[in-house]
Amino acid sequence: MKPGERSKLMRNLRQESRRFRLLVFVIGFFLVTLTFIVVTKPDAILFSDAGKKLSPEQATSSIVIEEGTSVQQPDGIPNVDAEVMEGIVRGNNEDREVKNEGEENTQPKFQKKIVAPNEEEKTPEFTIGPDQFGNNNGNAGSDEKSEDKKVEVKHKVTLPTVSNYTINDSMDTKPEESMNTEAALHFRTNDPTEPTLGKSSTKPLCDFSNFRANVCDMEGDIVIHPNSSSILYKDAGSSRKNEQWKIRPYPRKGDDFCLSHTSELTVKSTPDPPQCTKHHNVPILIFSVTGYTGNLFHDFTDVMVPLFTTANQFNGEVQFIISDMMIWWVRKYHKVLEALSNYPVIDFHNDNEVHCSKRVIVGLHAYMEFTIDPKLAPNNYTMVNFNAFMRRAYNLKRDSVTVLGEQPSKKPRLLIISRKRTRTFLNLNEIVEMAKDIGYEVIVNEADVSSRIEEMAKVVNSCDVMMGVHGAGLTNCVFLPRNGTLIQIVPWGALDWISKIDFGHPSTQMGLNYMHYSIGIDESSLLEQYPRDHEIFKNPVAFHNRGFDVVKQTFMDKQNVKLDVKRFRGVLLEALDHLTP
Repeated sequence: MKPGERSKLMRNLRQESRRFRLLVFVIGFFLVTLTFIVVTKPDAILFSDAGKKLSPEQATSSIVIEEGTSVQQPDGIPNVDAEVMEGIVRGNNEDREVKNEGEENTQPKFQKKIVAPNEEEKTPEFTIGPDQFGNNNGNAGSDEKSEDKKVEVKHKVTLPTVSNYTINDSMDTKPEESMNTEAALHFRTNDPTEPTLGKSSTKPLCDFSNFRANVCDMEGDIVIHPNSSSILYKDAGSSRKNEQWKIRPYPRKGDDFCLSHTSELTVKSTPDPPQCTKHHNVPILIFSVTGYTGNLFHDFTDVMVPLFTTANQFNGEVQFIISDMMIWWVRKYHKVLEALSNYPVIDFHNDNEVHCSKRVIVGLHAYMEFTIDPKLAPNNYTMVNFNAFMRRAYNLKRDSVTVLGEQPSKKPRLLIISRKRTRTFLNLNEIVEMAKDIGYEVIVNEADVSSRIEEMAKVVNSCDVMMGVHGAGLTNCVFLPRNGTLIQIVPWGALDWISKIDFGHPSTQMGLNYMHYSIGIDESSLLEQYPRDHEIFKNPVAFHNRGFDVVKQTFMDKQNVKLDVKRFRGVLLEALDHLTP
């Protein structure tokens, strides 16, 4: 072969090689891209049944409710069955004995299960698609016409920590299985507590997304018709056609036993409401006070804190209408009601007027036990705000504790909350003498249901430190001055985490100093009932596995406390340190 021909052949081979490499690169890139699309399934390839492209928010969610069958208890106590936790979370049991002054309230039994809490509080997680109805704008149906299709709306709810009665609301909304075009724009749920919505681009009248409380907050022409237990939103057009909700305005959502004692109200839109007989120039707030009220802890965690959270934003310019009103309860807490509203309360079920207002709220904003979530509360209220409000409502003199040394002749005051029926101090006199010996002025008081709240508030506010065995009486910490100290004594029986939930976290959020004292075996009266090698001491969690009734009878109803004064002396000395500058 001639040299020129050989050179030409080599050039052709090099060109062919480059073209082959380029082809291999292109094919490889295509295969890699295709593989990525198939494996990752990006949102861009979501399509409706009709073949129209949907955004991720418009795509129907398929989400399930998770119920725990086993839980991890804080403080190193593993794998407590959820049925046990269902009992434990009812907490403060003996303190629910009184329904109102002089009336017994039997302890309910529950069958529902919850997911037990971790040591740290967690904000409730809601994974419910774009909204609880499976739409992007809160409407029941789509604005676009579509072919017949099935819509499945499920919800995944991680319940946050609750400590008293079981809260387990699946929030399960089940629209009709098959929808035609008209039904897609207007459907009724199978759950009577869920709404009936028409085609609308406006915000629904009610918000049922909170795990603890349903709230309807409406602005417009609103008519309250007590005789029919209805709150009617006047809708002259069709934007809210046939929107309807069922609500029990007491913040124990999912607790069927509790809510069975409250009246169900209907909130709905209508083009032709009844004629008004009484007009209000201020917002109206409707709430119930039956439920578990009559117990000091529930008076506050179920009503007082949620009522403050919801109503304080109006600076008194709000009208209260109380459903299922109990006159004794209103009289007991009249100072709080008067501090939040400038107007006499109205008894919903004993009123013949047809009330009208431009804004009506049905239900109270509630979050965790005895706490406020500032991220969700109006005006970002906190428990510090609530603590200050309670002092103002009862005209208490001390906003802050007295720093040691400011008044040399004045001793720090210690309030001991005593109990007579259960979880009593067996050596109360010995505790008092020890406290006096280290420099306290000691006051002993039993905060029972018959206590006048005004008198108790003054006593608590006059003290710098308050201590007591786990129970409803510790709720009085709301009257302590700022930087005061709460000492909670926890009985034997793996009850530490629930005690922290009920009073530890709330008192800290109020700006108080919280101290937690768990008694030892030798400080429990159970040692007089069982030998030291008994299972009750070696494995108290085993009693939780036998159900809540066993826990209540064993660790709460039949246990008293004999404090080791030498050991507890250090706790009271540490409390004095909180009073130093």
